[in-house]
Amino acid sequence: MSKVCSVCGKGKLSGNLVSHSNRKTPRLYNANVQKVRVISDGVISSEYVCARCLKSNKVERV
Repeated sequence: MSKVCSVCGKGKLSGNLVSHSNRKTPRLYNANVQKVRVISDGVISSEYVCARCLKSNKVERV
C-alpha cells in the first residue's frame, strides 16, 4: 500500500535538489500523510490521511 491520502489523493511530488553551484539532481517530496483510524460508511478502518484533510475535518476520526 502506497502512502497516498485516501481522501484527496495527495502523494509524492517530484522536483530538483539544487546545490549552491546550481547543479540539479532529481528528488522526491513526500506528502505529510498519517495513518489514522477513521469511520467511513459506518466501518472503522485504518487509512492514510494527509494533514490538510485532518485539519479541515474531512474525515471522522475514532
